Amino acid sequence: MSHTLGIRQAQKQKTRQALLDAALGLLEEQSLSSLGLREVTRAVGVAPTAFYRHFRSVADLGVALVDEALGSLHPMVRTTVSAAGDGDERIARAIELIARHVQTHPAHVRFVARERHGGVQPVREAIRDQLARFAEEVKAELAEDPEAAGWHDDDLLMLAHLYVDQMISTASLFLETLEAPDASEAERERVTQVATRRLRLIGIGRLHWRD
Repeated sequence: MSHTLGIRQAQKQKTRQALLDAALGLLEEQSLSSLGLREVTRAVGVAPTAFYRHFRSVADLGVALVDEALGSLHPMVRTTVSAAGDGDERIARAIELIARHVQTHPAHVRFVARERHGGVQPVREAIRDQLARFAEEVKAELAEDPEAAGWHDDDLLMLAHLYVDQMISTASLFLETLEAPDASEAERERVTQVATRRLRLIGIGRLHWRD
């Protein structure tokens, strides 16, 4: 009996993942607010009623996509502001990690960039909550740095949000160069230079905030 249940559970998980993957593929050309349940189930080859065994609605599926797109990034976000190395090393490491993630998961990055201010409220809120978690985790990393001695918690959180916002902005810029058919290596290098300058500016402000 337990073996049979295990097989059923594995099949259920497989179908759920297939629905997520199909939705993500369909969302390359449209927003979540225009995505139809039947489009997703047709792409997977299951009956529309099967959808409700996994998700309450398309919005619920969208929230699951947010978890999939952002949930695994928490270790990477903390790494980008780790105290290891000098300022330029930290910046180079952060930008390299972001660029690599965009190249590996462009559909997830596109989904978050589009739906962050999209028309589906539960998904907007899920993205906002994940970014708030990132900021709290970045704040905890920043607090370990000797340079943060004497900082007020609110100021550290404000700084953490600046870093998180810049990471999201940099990912969006890298995605644009990835998707542009005629994007040159020089354009990708320009994104790296812009991100480097912005992170340096945040770093300079960080050093002198308490002056």
